Formats: sequence, structure tokens, C-alpha cells
Amino acid sequence: GMIPVDRDGGRGGVAALMTGRRVLEEGNAFAIYPEGTRSPDGRLYRGRTGIARLTLMTGAPVVPFAMIGTDKLQPGGAGLPRPGKVTVRFGEPMEFSRYEGMDRDRYVLRAVTDSVMAEVMRLSGQEYVDVYATKAKAA
Repeated sequence: GMIPVDRDGGRGGVAALMTGRRVLEEGNAFAIYPEGTRSPDGRLYRGRTGIARLTLMTGAPVVPFAMIGTDKLQPGGAGLPRPGKVTVRFGEPMEFSRYEGMDRDRYVLRAVTDSVMAEVMRLSGQEYVDVYATKAKAA
């Protein structure tokens, strides 16, 4: 049930979001990692706005979650995962109906995304960095 995302261009990301939209509109769950890539150093990086677009287009609630320990099981660049324990913490569902019809407003998209990322930060205990992880990796 995984939906791959082509991160080399905008079209691949849009196609994945439209597939996610269909999944949500059918009443199913859809998981998305707002950072868009693995953290280069274990900190939580700025989220991409795809999660906001989906919740505003579909009205589906966002259930924030944090996966703790994945960096020890399979560090970036590692081959096979190491045996170990991962903890998953779920937050309360978040709904953004007050922004209905505003899925093209970049300020609203950023505010929704930042709200979700703040909850992920609370659940994970990670330090937040207001930079995209892809830019941190490139630097």
C-alpha cells in the first residue's frame, strides 16, 4: 500500500498527493512524512506543506505521530536495518476545518504544517530546526 514519491521534481510529489487525496476521500488512512526525507542528524526539520494540502482538500483529520529509535535501527546510508526497538507515539487528531477552501493560501498551508510539526516535536522530544532537511543535507 506504499505510494512512492518521485522527489526529483514537483510533478512526482503532486501525483503522490493526488493519490493520497483519493485514498483519503475513499475513507482510508494515509500516512505521510512531512519532512520529506530522513533527518541528517536526528533533529526534526521543517515540514513540507503536502500534509496541509491534503487535510484542507479532503477535510480529513491529521493524526500526528512520532517514530522514536529509527535512527539507531537504520542510520542514513546504512544497508540492512539492525535489530532493535522503535517506539511510536500518536497524538490526538487535529482538524483544520476553520481553513476550509483555503488550500491554495501559502500562509495557511505553512500555519497548518507548522502546527502539525509542533505536535510531532512534542511527541518525539526532538529539537526543531526551521530549515528543510534537504537543504541541511546539501550543506
